[in-house]
Amino acid sequence: MAKKKNKLEKTLVEKILDRNKIPYEQTQFTTHEDSGGVAQMDTSILNEKEHLVYKTLVCTGNKTGPLVGVIPVTEHLSMKKLAKNSGNKKCEMLPLKDLEKTTGYVHGANTPIGIYFKHHFPIFLDSSMKNEVKIGVSSGKVGRSVFLNPDDLQKITDGKFCDLLE
Repeated sequence: MAKKKNKLEKTLVEKILDRNKIPYEQTQFTTHEDSGGVAQMDTSILNEKEHLVYKTLVCTGNKTGPLVGVIPVTEHLSMKKLAKNSGNKKCEMLPLKDLEKTTGYVHGANTPIGIYFKHHFPIFLDSSMKNEVKIGVSSGKVGRSVFLNPDDLQKITDGKFCDLLE
């Protein structure tokens, strides 16, 4: 019985991965609120491995509408590269006020797996993740992530690997 107490309750994303027989590891990070009242994950415990955690950035393209860029938390998204790779002339971040109604997730909980599962928005994965055995993405709750193989993430989201970094 003691083992069950250590297990985290599964998120929708983890259930999707289970259903598709994709191996992953559950992870939970401490969170804190920034001055704007937005929850942020504290990935500093990873030290030099912080680049293995990827953030899910929801954008909008002038031709495609909503689309998603997935990049390391330590980097910045190039809107020009995202636009070029997605067939748009211009991309911009989706306004925070529209985030939850567009994706179903609050800021800090957006997940490429859940967004693709619910909405089939185009997913663009930074090619830097192909150099790693496992990377972490949100599992749909603030402070929760799953670590999985980048090729498995690409398959489950029908994502496109490309250079997205500034």
